[in-house]
Amino acid sequence: MLTLASRLDVMNRLGRAMADPTRSRILLVLLEQPGYPAELARDLELTRTNVSNHLACLRGCGLIVATPEGRRTRYEISDPHLALGLRQLLDAVVAVDEGAPCERENCGCCA
Repeated sequence: MLTLASRLDVMNRLGRAMADPTRSRILLVLLEQPGYPAELARDLELTRTNVSNHLACLRGCGLIVATPEGRRTRYEISDPHLALGLRQLLDAVVAVDEGAPCERENCGCCA
């Protein structure tokens, strides 16, 4: 059972991970199937260095795990409950007031 403090930590980790569009894109790909850095870089049209940095962040947040496979490393969502929760979050309807001005300049969340 999670305590209040650890639930807050989970929320902060998720928020940090999903606040960046590139990390969100990586998570969306990994929700579909495990991935490899080179393939993620190719499919998302990013550099391998960029992908590696974001994968390190997602690992640090505890959202993904890495499994060595010879000379390659496979990445996947760390827990089936997390994968289910992310899928359910994607199904949620977010109420957005299109007429309200964004309070943060160039944040990207209101576009």
